[in-house]
Amino acid sequence: MRAAIRRPVTVQYPNDKKELPHRSRGFPVLLWDEKADEPFCTGCQVCARYCPVDCMTVTMKDNPHFAEGTSKRKKIIDKFYIDYARCMRCDICVEVCNFDAIVMNNTWEGVELSRYDRQDLVMDLPMLLRQHKTGDLADPFREPMGVAHSGWTPHVEEEEADEAAPAGAGQATEGEG
Repeated sequence: MRAAIRRPVTVQYPNDKKELPHRSRGFPVLLWDEKADEPFCTGCQVCARYCPVDCMTVTMKDNPHFAEGTSKRKKIIDKFYIDYARCMRCDICVEVCNFDAIVMNNTWEGVELSRYDRQDLVMDLPMLLRQHKTGDLADPFREPMGVAHSGWTPHVEEEEADEAAPAGAGQATEGEG
């Protein structure tokens, strides 16, 4: 009887879409540094070395902006390819990146990538940067489930950190010394 009176759970996809679960993962994309007008990625290849399915190819070059004195990065990404057909969306590349240059696109656009040809799923550097440069990443930086999930914690401004710290934290008590 309950099944007859409950509301339907079906949505009219693709016009209507359910909210993605908190732990859902899209595909990795690279971030663009607006201030330096260059990608955050330095091409260090850490993500490619740790990738369990070997779906990334990364090369680096000398940064021309560093020679001019307009950038602090000595090296910069030259070529970057990700084969989304092989990527298993494990999030390891995001966790090991020392420069916070790669994130998982946790939007519907980052999940829906059907193509007729597998070669169309090999993304190069301009394609990987396009989503962040154009502002298409609506909410890629969802809070993770916690430190046990990935070891990542959100960046906190100094003022917020001071307010969140309990009073007297860091001061020695009389018995210590």
